[in-house]
Amino acid sequence: MALLIGAVLISVYGYIEVGLAKENSVPGGAAAYGAGLGVLALLAHLAVRLRAPHADPLLLPIAVLLNGLGLVLIYRLDLETPDRAAPTQLVWSTLGIGLFIAVVWLLRDHRRLQRYPYVSVAVALVLLIVPIFFPAINGAYIWIRFAGFSFQPGEFAKVLLAVFYAAYLAANHAALAHTGRSVHGLRLPSGRALGPVVTIWLAGVGVLVLERDLGTSLLFFGLFVILLYVATGRLGWIAVGLLLAAVGAFVVGSLEPHVRARVSDWLHPFASIEAGRGPGQLAQSLFAFAAGGMLGTGLGQGQSVLIGFAVKSDFILATAGEELGLAGLTAVFLLYALLVARGYRAALGLRDAFGRLLAIGLASIVALQVFVIAGGVTGLIPLTGMAMPFLAQGGSSVVTNWIIVALLIRLSDSARAPDGAVPDGVPDGPGPVPVPDPGPVRGGERP
Repeated sequence: MALLIGAVLISVYGYIEVGLAKENSVPGGAAAYGAGLGVLALLAHLAVRLRAPHADPLLLPIAVLLNGLGLVLIYRLDLETPDRAAPTQLVWSTLGIGLFIAVVWLLRDHRRLQRYPYVSVAVALVLLIVPIFFPAINGAYIWIRFAGFSFQPGEFAKVLLAVFYAAYLAANHAALAHTGRSVHGLRLPSGRALGPVVTIWLAGVGVLVLERDLGTSLLFFGLFVILLYVATGRLGWIAVGLLLAAVGAFVVGSLEPHVRARVSDWLHPFASIEAGRGPGQLAQSLFAFAAGGMLGTGLGQGQSVLIGFAVKSDFILATAGEELGLAGLTAVFLLYALLVARGYRAALGLRDAFGRLLAIGLASIVALQVFVIAGGVTGLIPLTGMAMPFLAQGGSSVVTNWIIVALLIRLSDSARAPDGAVPDGVPDGPGPVPVPDPGPVRGGERP
């Protein structure tokens, strides 16, 4: 509760600071904003206390603080742009917290999800395919627009795919780790064991390539490799995954004009300035980070709005870097790192294989998103067009991330429960590989 109060107060303070910087007065809606965020946080806290009393106490406050900071940054950018995205984002955040409460309240045992792996993957593939039949937005077929509303189905698909990967790999970890053929020191699992999951992964990635949404494709690929490594314990899969990712990126970057343009902008971010066309989005992002320095210009006193239409989504991290500085940006990254670390810690405490893999998969989704987005806006890797978890404008993203936090709450509650997390009659996860008894020792010699 103390951490939640601190998270709400920090968010309200940022809201007030923006009003003082831009209009020299406290915003009229500051009290309503603080009360609304406080009530939502309190309801979520009560749901956790009643239904998951042993859950990790840091997960919910971190999510509330990141969501609150995102609302502050979007409101700050609204003051210099014609559209008003903050009220809509607040509605989506309310829906996300409502679903968080529903998941925590209704899902009493995370292993119930293990019963529906193929249902999960079927729904996920449908969600990935549907946007192909709708018009492209900014070169990508990832949105569905209907009756004035728009959402991104791929955001929900990543959670369903994590459930499928965790369930399938938990059921087949022995075959993946200890059977198959050895090639140059790397033991490859049999096609019968690995075939279904690779087929479904290829289908999902193929759909995403058709949609030109390579950011989500990279996320799914990274999730697949991470969970495969965790299930088998073989480092060789990391090398194979990186090799396949490099080959795929080269082929798609060479053939797809939309992707090739992003790679060109990444390699030459200041080319448009030299050509007399002015700075592009990536160049403006780099200028914003540089202008922020160590302590930032202060909330509401930056110029990141010059980045353009994507400043509230893809490039909102540039606003945080400019106005909060390197110190504030580091604090934001540490919040994400702590959220991911607590997810991994929950995995270490769980005794069932499915729960461990699911916790690692959900935490890795957040980690991969932060890396891909932060790497794109800072020039480390090409831009991918994804949304920063909780910070960026995007209803589908904020709702999905609240569902991820709810599942991590449930998993951490099972991991930290004093009864050992696994009720009677439920088999534990995989333990050490059994070694046959060599028989009695004869003649003083060990067998």
